[in-house]
Amino acid sequence: MANRGGFSSKLGFIMAAAGSAVGLGNIWGFPYEVGQGGGAAFVVMYLIFCFLLCFPVMVTEIAIGRKSQKNAVGAFNYLGFKKWNIVGKMGILCGVLILSFYNVIAGWAFGYIFEMASSNFGIADHFGDYVLNIFRVGLYGLVFMAVTAYVVSKGVSGGIEKAAKLLMPTLLFLIVSLVLYSFTLENSMAGVKFYLIPDFSLMTGSVIYNAMGQAFFSLSLGMGALITYGSYVSKNDNIITSAAFITLADVGIALIAGLMIFPLIGYMTEGTMSEVGRGPALIFVTLPQIFGSIGGSWGAAVGTIFFVLLCFAALTSTVSLLEVPVSYVVDELNVRRKRAVWLVAGLIYLIGIPSLLGNGYSEFFSHFVTYIGADSATDFLSFMNHVANDTLLPLGGCLIVFFAAHVWKKENLDEELAQGAPNYKGSFVQKYLNFAVSYLAPIVLGTVFVLTVLSTFFGINLI
Repeated sequence: MANRGGFSSKLGFIMAAAGSAVGLGNIWGFPYEVGQGGGAAFVVMYLIFCFLLCFPVMVTEIAIGRKSQKNAVGAFNYLGFKKWNIVGKMGILCGVLILSFYNVIAGWAFGYIFEMASSNFGIADHFGDYVLNIFRVGLYGLVFMAVTAYVVSKGVSGGIEKAAKLLMPTLLFLIVSLVLYSFTLENSMAGVKFYLIPDFSLMTGSVIYNAMGQAFFSLSLGMGALITYGSYVSKNDNIITSAAFITLADVGIALIAGLMIFPLIGYMTEGTMSEVGRGPALIFVTLPQIFGSIGGSWGAAVGTIFFVLLCFAALTSTVSLLEVPVSYVVDELNVRRKRAVWLVAGLIYLIGIPSLLGNGYSEFFSHFVTYIGADSATDFLSFMNHVANDTLLPLGGCLIVFFAAHVWKKENLDEELAQGAPNYKGSFVQKYLNFAVSYLAPIVLGTVFVLTVLSTFFGINLI
């Protein structure tokens, strides 16, 4: 156990865990969902779900990890419930699948740094051709995976924690700089109003459902990442306050990202807010067009800084995604960390090749599967996203909190949470967490899982 290493400080853990949560989803996923959900009404629901639903799940994962001092699979074995380690195995599989396609998108973003730096704003009109150049973007992805592996190979304190302490403040500085610049643009306030002034007439069942999903997914829950990170946490640390800071950091970055994106869209649409982009198009098409409209060296500088920011955000997530399977290989298979890191990273890169090919280069992977009731086929990258991100994550979160409350028992959870938090027992926080972990979270996440499976794979929309 001594060879596993650990975080050198509470701040290091908070930054690393917050970095795990902060990623591409915060920078473009959140603004896209806000745009599709009618603006500020979506933001309100997102905030409610982050703190009322996701916070208890996060606390539970960290507590299981710290109690066991093990990886996502070994944790369940240590606690005496070996049959339940299937939940940890599912989490590791989920992390591997997500990283396999996440790294492809991160590679695209890495390449855009050079495109923006050379003022090639026309790349926005040729994004389809850009991703078809699989050797070029594949090399970008390979470099990104290598950097991720290098950080993880340096260990918990010397690699993950050290990188997070550098990347997170830099990320915040870059994003705030772009927010301040976006406020100087004409019609930017139209974007701010759309983003911050809610119109609750736009609140629908699908908006609430999507806000719930975005909150859960953005906090890196359900795949064992925080069980793994929790296993490196000191027994003297207060899990409750740590989880609160992590949640605040993730939510804060997402909210600030909106303050960057929507003024830019207000500028581009002359205040009409008629376009917020769709999925990758927001990042790789709409925003480069905006940077091009700024023009000259300013446009190139803003565009370059934005994609550097995006890569930093992606790197903080890819590090945690890689650490989950690496920790398992090190703990359970007794493989040295550096060897485990490069073996696992290489395997995941290979698993991601179909996602690389499935954007028009390969007919088979570009039209990989047609869901029941669907009008068209789904590409391999989207399929991986639907299986891992949309389906396995809420299922994993549901099973983890159910396990903690009804199998391991909430009394044992309370005992672990009380370590480092002398005022926890008898507090309102304890009462709420017991309710949320026992009933609220498993019911809500179980419902999300069922609704997602029915809607995505069978074309049955119940909301």
